[in-house]
Amino acid sequence: MSALQGRHILLGITGGIAAYKSAYLCRRLKDKGADVWVSMTKNAAHFITPLTMETLSEREVLLEVFPANRYVGTRHIDISDWTELAIVAPATANFIGRYANGLADDMLTTLLISVTAPVMLAPAMNTDMYNHPAVQENMQRLRSRGVHMVDPTVGLLACHTVGVGRMAEPETIVAAAEALFAVPTGHDLAGKTILVTAGPTIEPIDPVRVITNRSSGKMGYAIAQAAQERGAQVILISGPTMLSAPPGVEVVHVETAQEMYNAALARFDSCSAAIAVAAVSDWRMSHPETHKLPKADGPPQLHLEPTPDILAAMGARKQRGQFLVGFSLETDPARLDSAAKLRSKNLDLLVANNPTAPGSEFGSDSNDALLIDRAGQVDRPGLLTKRELAHRVLDRLAAVPASQHA
Repeated sequence: MSALQGRHILLGITGGIAAYKSAYLCRRLKDKGADVWVSMTKNAAHFITPLTMETLSEREVLLEVFPANRYVGTRHIDISDWTELAIVAPATANFIGRYANGLADDMLTTLLISVTAPVMLAPAMNTDMYNHPAVQENMQRLRSRGVHMVDPTVGLLACHTVGVGRMAEPETIVAAAEALFAVPTGHDLAGKTILVTAGPTIEPIDPVRVITNRSSGKMGYAIAQAAQERGAQVILISGPTMLSAPPGVEVVHVETAQEMYNAALARFDSCSAAIAVAAVSDWRMSHPETHKLPKADGPPQLHLEPTPDILAAMGARKQRGQFLVGFSLETDPARLDSAAKLRSKNLDLLVANNPTAPGSEFGSDSNDALLIDRAGQVDRPGLLTKRELAHRVLDRLAAVPASQHA
């Protein structure tokens, strides 16, 4: 049975071309057993008719705060109290700005200002709009308030350009909604201290240029937050990201692989488990330049050396009772199912993922990963939200008695 069975979901639709996907989303939510009530902005009605959404949801579509010849009263409060999850898909730049600034100037924003249940947004807009500093600041403000984002993907947009801004597919949004309701409510990790590494590292070439990678840090932050919610004391060692610190989590900010190595090894011995999610740079400059390399000198010869292997170091000093999880990033699908890394680094669990696979792209809120244990058993759960995958990993940790950890 789906985690959405019998759930009350408020589906908000705003004025963007992706509103056509909202019909499919409503249908998918209903197929999962959810009771869906739709609210549309006036601009949304230019893209998809209220009649379509009333037919699919089997409920009156909420368009106006004060509709003629209908019960009004405090219905925005009544419906907000009814709501167990609010989803806005698509969420336009205009809507995100109004909601981030606490405006309640139409039925949808009035409902959302009144809702105390979780809120999930699926942004959709042109790439330049999405990347505008004001839009990014508004999204970050909403994230800091606990609003869940199902990030847009890269694809062909209505303006005939290719870039980020394409609304997540209905199946991805439904999976994210299911994950919210499927989160364990117990504190099965109480009494454990869990070390998590997250984000990229950066290695200086000169005072201006760096070697880095495209990791967003979202997977590591999702694990840190999920572990804290399940009662663990969490230490998050984070490379540079745009993410807000999860509430209740101790965060140690680092930049280079060496700094992350030092921070992790200084804390690992006192931890029950470590989950190494960070995308650590494999190479660094042997001798970073102290001044900016002049462009006029032509392409520089970069003399590189390996960075310290954090995961291998923790695996070498792991004691009985400690649980060690590593993440492996491979773009070659043939290498994803290899357990060689698990054995060589003394891991209890390896999570292998491919950032070029659909739904698993850098910066996305979902991941299609493989979970490989010490016995070589491979679990292929399919495309999950990063929050849901975080709990799959933590389930493995919670299920194994400390005495059985190698």
